[in-house]
Amino acid sequence: MPASAPNQPEVKDAMHARNKHRLGYDFKALIKAVPQLRPFVTVNQYDNQTINFANPEAVKMLNRALLKLHYNIDYWDIPEGYLCPPIPGRADYIHYVADLLAASNEGVVRKGKKVKVLDIGVGANCVYPIIGHQEYGWSFVGTDIDEEAIVSAQNIIDHNKQLKNAIELRLQKHRADIFVFAIKPGERFDLTICNPPFHASIKEAAEGSRRKWDNLGLKSGNEKAPVLNFGGQNAELWYPGGEAAFLKQMATQSTRFAKQCLWFTTLVSKKENLRILYNALQKASATEVQTINMSQGQKASRIMAWTFLSPEERTQWVDH
Repeated sequence: MPASAPNQPEVKDAMHARNKHRLGYDFKALIKAVPQLRPFVTVNQYDNQTINFANPEAVKMLNRALLKLHYNIDYWDIPEGYLCPPIPGRADYIHYVADLLAASNEGVVRKGKKVKVLDIGVGANCVYPIIGHQEYGWSFVGTDIDEEAIVSAQNIIDHNKQLKNAIELRLQKHRADIFVFAIKPGERFDLTICNPPFHASIKEAAEGSRRKWDNLGLKSGNEKAPVLNFGGQNAELWYPGGEAAFLKQMATQSTRFAKQCLWFTTLVSKKENLRILYNALQKASATEVQTINMSQGQKASRIMAWTFLSPEERTQWVDH
C-alpha cells in the first residue's frame, strides 16, 4: 500500500476542540490556583492581563499555574537553563494524536493505561506525559540523553502521586540512537511522540535564542536580557545536522520497530523538512503517512505521523 501525500489528509487550522486552552489564559483562576503567579501578571495596552514572556521565571510560574489548574499537578519545576514549553501547544499535540488513535478504533478516543506512549526526548519538564496521562489516562515511557533532565522529570513524577505508576523514564546513553535502546525487545507502543531538536549546532541554537529575545523586545545587549544558558539545553536544542538529519534518522530507525509501534509521530518545526521526512518514509516503505497541521495564535506547526501496519493490522492491534 503506497504512502499518502505528505500534506494529506486533513488540515487543522485552529487549536484542537478538546484543548482546555482554546479561550486563552484565565489569570484570575490561575492566580487562585498558584498565588505566586500574581506578581508576574500585568495589564497590557489592550487592558488585558498578561505576563512578560521574555522573563523565564514568569513563564515557569505560568506553566506551574496551568498545570495545577487544568491538570491537577501539585508540584512542577525545572532546572535553570532547560526548556519551559508552551502548555497549550503541547496539549494540542496530545489531542491530535488521540484522534489519530481513534481512527483505528471506530472513531472512539482511546483512554486508560493500556494505551502506551513513548516520548522521545521527555525533557526536564515531563509535560507530554503529564498532559497525556491526566487527559486520557495513558501510560508513558519517556527517554532522554540528558541525565539531569531525567532526574528533574523523575522529581516531578515523585511529587505527584497520580503520575507515579503511569510514567517510566529511561536514560538514552547513545546520542545517535532514537528508537534503538529506547524500545525493548517485544515491547509494544500505540504511539511514539517527539519534539525534535531543530538546530545543527550550539552556535546556531544560541543565535536562534538571541533572535527570540530580540523578537520579544529584549536586545542581546540589553542588561535585562536573560542569560543564555545552554549547559542543559544541548540535547533539547541541537543535533548534528539539525532537524532534517534527526528526522531522517528517526525514519530509518523506525523500520526496525515496524511491528512494535502502531503510529510513529513527530513535530516538524521547519516546513521544508516535511518533504525530506516524507521521502525518507517512502524509501522505508511506510504504509501510510499523515501530516496534521496545528495552529496556536500566530504560530503554525505540524505533526508528521506514519505507520508500517495495514488498516487491518491497525484494527487488530486495538482489539489485541
